[in-house]
Amino acid sequence: MSLVVQKFGGTSVADAQKILAAASKAVARHKAGDQVVVVVSAMGHQTDVLVDLAKQINQRPSAREMDMLLSTGEQVSVALFAMAIQSLGVEAVSLTGAQIGIRTDSTHTKARIKSISTDNVKHNLNEGRIVIAAGFQGIDQCGNITTLGRGGSDTTAVALAAVLAADVCEIYTDVDGIYTTDPRLLPEARRLASIAYDEMLELASLGAGVMHPRSIEFAKKFGVKVHVRSSFKDVPGTLILPAEQTTPRPVSGVALAKNEARITLEGVPDQPGSSHRVFSQLASSGIAVDMIVQNVGQHGRADISFTVPADDLAAALEVTTSVAQQLGAEGVSHDGSLAKVSVVGVGMAREEGVAGHLFSALSRKGINVRMITTSEIKISVLIHRDDAAAAVQAAHRAFGLEAEAMGGGADGSAAALPKSSPLDVVRRLEGMEDLAVEDVTLDSSQALVTFTDLPDKPGVAADVFEEVGRAKLFVDMIVQSHPRGGKAELSFTVPSSDRERAIDVSGRIATSLGAIVVDVPHVAKLSITGVGIRSHAGMADRLFAPLTEAGINIDLVSTSEVRLNVIVAAKHGEKSLHILRRAFGL
Repeated sequence: MSLVVQKFGGTSVADAQKILAAASKAVARHKAGDQVVVVVSAMGHQTDVLVDLAKQINQRPSAREMDMLLSTGEQVSVALFAMAIQSLGVEAVSLTGAQIGIRTDSTHTKARIKSISTDNVKHNLNEGRIVIAAGFQGIDQCGNITTLGRGGSDTTAVALAAVLAADVCEIYTDVDGIYTTDPRLLPEARRLASIAYDEMLELASLGAGVMHPRSIEFAKKFGVKVHVRSSFKDVPGTLILPAEQTTPRPVSGVALAKNEARITLEGVPDQPGSSHRVFSQLASSGIAVDMIVQNVGQHGRADISFTVPADDLAAALEVTTSVAQQLGAEGVSHDGSLAKVSVVGVGMAREEGVAGHLFSALSRKGINVRMITTSEIKISVLIHRDDAAAAVQAAHRAFGLEAEAMGGGADGSAAALPKSSPLDVVRRLEGMEDLAVEDVTLDSSQALVTFTDLPDKPGVAADVFEEVGRAKLFVDMIVQSHPRGGKAELSFTVPSSDRERAIDVSGRIATSLGAIVVDVPHVAKLSITGVGIRSHAGMADRLFAPLTEAGINIDLVSTSEVRLNVIVAAKHGEKSLHILRRAFGL
């Protein structure tokens, strides 16, 4: 007998017929001998209707009362779903978030789960009932109803699967799996049979809308096997699993975050503490930054650029302008008309030339790259929003993703994931949505190469990395800062053993482009890995603060959803590693 958590989204329970159809899936699983917990969202556009109704009453309703109102949408769904199951001859019980025992913090409309009690759910399962759980909601320590914000039902489902040690969490939705990119944007997108947690977390955080990043964070943190399936078609779907259980590919998908805004602090004093001042005040304002790019300092000054959702631009700009004055920066610039295109793949770290393929594809479309940041499994570029669709198509075709997706069928038969002991699960679920840093590592084997005065025009990054690829140089970090005065700065790291070849190749490139090359023979690269890195506003602050206190300057920054990389002087490598491991309790 297996324990299965099934989640049905709003489109899957939009009317009575769809509720009955979804209920039949739960009943079929129950009659096959499995214990079943069902998590449901509000019906169709019910949440939108309630929000609109609230604004007709009060243009600025309190967050607490909005939670009281919005939680009723799921309560309607769970009651109707339980009635549907009972009409099919099976016992069922509907439970609100409070009745389940989902405890959250008190941040109304975007609460985080602190713990989940399993007693009531397990009692009903052992009595032979199907449990219908209200997604999206919980209760704080004072007994107030809270809601989990966007994607909250996904988060509820995966969190319940974690605490119940479920064999699988099935996410039923209006699409039939995870695609190589959004098929509404690119019809030639293909469904993936399986995808790794880190790949899915990157894609979800970067704009892929099938699942919310917080739910994938739970899945990875607690080893939950997730199966994304269609509510309306009997097709295999996509399994989300550890990387070792998936088919490694250099690129598995292309994601688009269409509404990005960029802010740049120009000419910031290149000294310890500058980054900390910026990101600590942004964190205090509850603004989570995305891409962070700090270029290599020149003449005692450096530029710090970062992106935020376009909706947060005004608030972030207000904070940043104040900090720039405090730091004595030369100025602040911004652009609210940008998009971010990213290619993601766990096989990228073992494959040469991925960056060159991407930049060449964009160059052929005449698309200018404004910023670049990378991790071991992702390359992200910031471009003008008008170029977004063309960039996604170019990247998708560059890696042959329009071909039939590789990998075995996602029939739910993948090997079982290792289960934690009950005591260990309970301990780890205290603060289950807290930032979870898994490790901080040091790589002292790399050299840093930087181009300055590169012309700001389409094709420059392609020119650089096509030549680097032909030289068979293995590139790790790539960072391109926001251009200023028609000139861009681009840095990358290579193994120190390849430094002389890299300098030789880079010198030829620089001559042809009218640029300058500088290098550092040995640098220290520190990598912070975990879940919640992007969704926690204070992550950057927690990185920069202890290094600032130690007087250690950061030379380069590159960000990801699951990893944050920084470059410091080689002589500070071991000390920085010790400081950061202590700061994150490792």
